[in-house]
Amino acid sequence: MITTSLRSRLLVNSDRLSLSIDELADIGKLADGGVRRIAYSPEDLIARQRLQAWMADAGMSVRIDAAGNIIGTYAGHDPTLPALATGSHIDTVPTGGRYDGAFGVLAGLEVVRVLHERQVRLRHPLELIAFTDEEGSMIGSKAMAGHVINDPGYYRRPDGEDIRTCLKRVGGDWDKIASAARSRRDIAAFLELHVEQGPILESMNSQIGVVKGIVGQRRYQITIIGQANHAGTTPMYMRQDALVAAAKIILLVNEAASVPGQQVATVGMVNVFPNAANVVPGRVSMSLDIRDLSAFHLDSLVEKIMQQTKEIAAQTKTHIEIQPVLRTEPAPAADHIQRAIVQACKSLGLIYTHLPSRASHDAQEIATFTDMGMIFVPSKAGLSHAEAEYTSPEQCTQGANVLLNTLLELDEYY
Repeated sequence: MITTSLRSRLLVNSDRLSLSIDELADIGKLADGGVRRIAYSPEDLIARQRLQAWMADAGMSVRIDAAGNIIGTYAGHDPTLPALATGSHIDTVPTGGRYDGAFGVLAGLEVVRVLHERQVRLRHPLELIAFTDEEGSMIGSKAMAGHVINDPGYYRRPDGEDIRTCLKRVGGDWDKIASAARSRRDIAAFLELHVEQGPILESMNSQIGVVKGIVGQRRYQITIIGQANHAGTTPMYMRQDALVAAAKIILLVNEAASVPGQQVATVGMVNVFPNAANVVPGRVSMSLDIRDLSAFHLDSLVEKIMQQTKEIAAQTKTHIEIQPVLRTEPAPAADHIQRAIVQACKSLGLIYTHLPSRASHDAQEIATFTDMGMIFVPSKAGLSHAEAEYTSPEQCTQGANVLLNTLLELDEYY
C-alpha cells in the first residue's frame, strides 16, 4: 500500500511531459504549426513506434492487439487483479493540434515514468492504451468493447484502402479482431485524460473538469422536396419553396434546443438545389445533430422536432423525409470515479467543475463493459481540431497530476 507521505511526494515531471508532447508533435508537423498524423499513415507508424519505445523504457511490457491498439502494462503487486487503465489516441484529424488525444496518452506515460523511477507499484496492473483510429472509425475502442461490425467493407478508408491492409500495417489482424474484446474481468476501470475541446472550463476559471459522462448523439439526414420554379413568375402563395421550409426547420431546431438544459442541436450542413438566383429552390438536403447526456431527454427532443417538422411540411406544401444516420447512447461516468477525481483535485488544491463531454471519445466505448471516468483540462478559446489548439504546460501538468492521484485513489477502491 502506498503511504500518505509517499503519495504527497508523487508528482509528474512537468518538463519531461512538455518535451514528450513536443517530440510527438514533431511527427507529422505542418508548416503552420499544426499536426497531420492520420491513422495508418507513415507519420502514424513512426509515432506508434516512438510510443512503444517510450513505454518499454518506462518499465512496461508492450503488446499490440488484433485491432492495432498499443497496450503497455506496468505490473502491479497482485497480477490476479484486473488492470486500471488509462490512455487515449495519437492519430489526428488532417489539420489537427498537438494535444487532442496525444496529451492523454503522454500524461499516462508520464504517470508510469514517475512510478517506475520511484520504484512504486500499484496493487493493480496499470495499462496505458493508445487506441487505433479514434478520429475515423474508432475501430480500436469498438473492438475492445466487442462492437466491431463484421464487414471489412464498412471500415474501408476514404481513400479506398482496405481495413485488412491498414490493420496489418500497424500490427493488427482483421481476421482475429474479435480477440481484442475485453471485459470487466480484464479492466476494473478506465480513466481518460483529455483537453476539453470547448470553452467552459476557461470561461469558469476552472482548472479541472470532472466529466459527468459523454453525451449520446442522434444524427439525421433531412431531405425537403418542393417544386423548382421561376423566381420571377411564380406568385408567393403558389410556391413550394424547399429552402423556406429548411429555414423554418433550422429556426425550430435552434428554439427547441435553447430551453433550459445542457442539450445542443445543430444544422451544420445545407445543400440547396438547383442553387440559382432566379429559381425557387426545389430541393434541400440538410443535416441535424442532437446531443445530450440524458437518453430520455434526447428522444423527447427528437420527437418534438419531428412533430413540428410535419407541421412545417403542411405549411410550406413540401414533402420532408428524415432518415437516421447515427445513434449513440450516453455514457455516464461512474460516480465513484468522479468522487476520486474530486478528491484528487482537493488534495492538489485545484479548482474543478462538473461538466459533460459533448464530443465522442474512446472512453464512450469502454464504458459499455467497465467503469469509466474522464478528466478535462482547459482548451484556450475552446479551440481544438486546429493548429491553434493550446493547453499550457502548467495546465497539462495539473491534469497529469490529477490523473496520477485519481489512479492512486482507484487502486485502493477496487
